[in-house]
Amino acid sequence: MVRPLELAGCPMHELLDRQSAKLARRLVRGFAERIPVYRRLPEEELDGDITAITEHNLRLISRAFRERRPPVRADLAPLRESAARRAQEGVPLEALLAAYHLGARMVCEKLFADARPDDLDDVLEAGRIVLLYMEAATAAVCSAYLEERESLLSQEQHAIHATVAALLGGDRAALAGVRLPPRYLVLAVAAGRHPDEDGPGAPVAGRRKLHRLRTALQRYAAEPVLPALDTAGGLVLVPLQGEEPEPGELARAAAKAAGVPVWLAAECAPPQGVPAAARLVEEVLEVVRVFEQPPGGYRLADVLLEYQLTRSSQATALLAGLLDPLLDNPDLLRTLTAYLGTGLDRRRTAELLHVHPNTVDYRLRRVVVLTGLDPMDPAHLQRIGAALAARRLTERR
Repeated sequence: MVRPLELAGCPMHELLDRQSAKLARRLVRGFAERIPVYRRLPEEELDGDITAITEHNLRLISRAFRERRPPVRADLAPLRESAARRAQEGVPLEALLAAYHLGARMVCEKLFADARPDDLDDVLEAGRIVLLYMEAATAAVCSAYLEERESLLSQEQHAIHATVAALLGGDRAALAGVRLPPRYLVLAVAAGRHPDEDGPGAPVAGRRKLHRLRTALQRYAAEPVLPALDTAGGLVLVPLQGEEPEPGELARAAAKAAGVPVWLAAECAPPQGVPAAARLVEEVLEVVRVFEQPPGGYRLADVLLEYQLTRSSQATALLAGLLDPLLDNPDLLRTLTAYLGTGLDRRRTAELLHVHPNTVDYRLRRVVVLTGLDPMDPAHLQRIGAALAARRLTERR
């Protein structure tokens, strides 16, 4: 038979049992005084659930003293149930663990306050048993808490995905009972590839990039943003209550947080207008990428001509065909593109192409001869720009 641990000739488990109810209330008061989260819990919860689980812990410690062994899994079931309830209530895990450690310390201080020198061996053994108990208890509490949080997050994610799908699909029936903001800023996002995504930890790097991007966008919304993203990009619905953020600012913040170039297209719409806005921003973003615009935030007004050229029509092919005579001489087409891209600056064009300015002049004269289009003529310039844009579009299709 195992000899019970003693203090001043009295079994420790009996000392603890005699005062367990009173000590539990004292411990709970200590939690409320020293742990801010517990201070904000309702009195009925402190006096009910929290006090009850504290008493159960004291009984388990008492049994551990009597049997000189830590609790078994079945003994810890109430601790796991209590931890799951705290997770449901949103009590942080660190606060929960702080309460367990504070409680263990207060028990030891109270129980061993009058220990005598000849009690040293039993006090040391009791301390070892308390450490074993805390190891078992915290492991049970952490696993139950995290399992419950994972379940809750899964439910939250499912609800978010369902809301996004309903908004994008215009499913008003599915949105019945869902509180919606008056407006959404609908974003189509394209994110560059992070260097870490090319290494062995690519999946983790991609998820971390997305998390940073979402967190950056969340700073512009009072309510949770609704993302439909993968590592390359996608759609994000940003709930708006007040002033609409500027797309360029959003793109810069997202790029800085994610550590990659970010392109985004934005359009504001009420909930019922989200499907049309989503189609529009996806088209605008496609135009931005087709015409190789720099990273940043865009609206339809920023790419009106390019957007119109991407609309399906017979004119697009005809415009692209205006430059067909240059296909046999790629240098001419490259020079014409660079010349327009530099704002008709022949010296800058020459620097970009690593040729003499006179070579630029010669090539531009050849363009006039072959196509009949003169970039020096303002009447021809707009047609040349449209033809270059149309060719770029048709080459990508």
